[in-house]
Amino acid sequence: MRLLLVEDDERIATPIKEELEFQYYIVDKASDGEQALKMARKIQYDLVLLDLLLPKTNGMTVCNTLRAEGYLQPILMMTALGTTPDKVMGLDAGADDYIVKPFDLDELMARVRAMLRRGPGQAVPKLQWGQVTLDPVRCLVTFKDKPITLTATEYRLFAFFLRHPDETFSKEAIFERLWLPGEESSTDVIKTYVKLLRRKLSDAGVPVDPLETIYGFGYRLKSYQ
Repeated sequence: MRLLLVEDDERIATPIKEELEFQYYIVDKASDGEQALKMARKIQYDLVLLDLLLPKTNGMTVCNTLRAEGYLQPILMMTALGTTPDKVMGLDAGADDYIVKPFDLDELMARVRAMLRRGPGQAVPKLQWGQVTLDPVRCLVTFKDKPITLTATEYRLFAFFLRHPDETFSKEAIFERLWLPGEESSTDVIKTYVKLLRRKLSDAGVPVDPLETIYGFGYRLKSYQ
């Protein structure tokens, strides 16, 4: 799942981003309100974490603008302004939830999971391939209800294929969509991670390899028989 973190203070943004990525979310960061609006209009995020006091355009205006444009994705407002009138203003601007700084990271993560369960008016569906299940809210992959331990990259790769059944993707296309800035810079890593993912699924008891190699083209998720 892809989240937008809008926070101009790096001392706050860095640990939040690291914790979210540790829990397998893909996180983009904006440092001011104008950048946040551009990114939210361009990319379909599952959740926006929005600071209130931002350069250029404040969080209240960002929230109001997005809602006025029909934006339905959940918005969690983060701010040091914790009085009741401040909270009412934030919620009236269209925020779905409100957390006051300084906050505990565990509480923030719990609120994120709760909002993602609700989604934009509905629950986030689990992804299924046979008896293998991927729960996007809990960031958990199981086979016959037993957890499979995957790295963040392996998890993103598997979730990507589950969301695009019967589609074939080249290594270049996978790299462009899934790899984050600062990570491995070569498409050769795709083959490595596909191999690692296959091995972990097999070690967990999955009897059939879900990923099919289409020689000369790339990879795709097999149709489950």
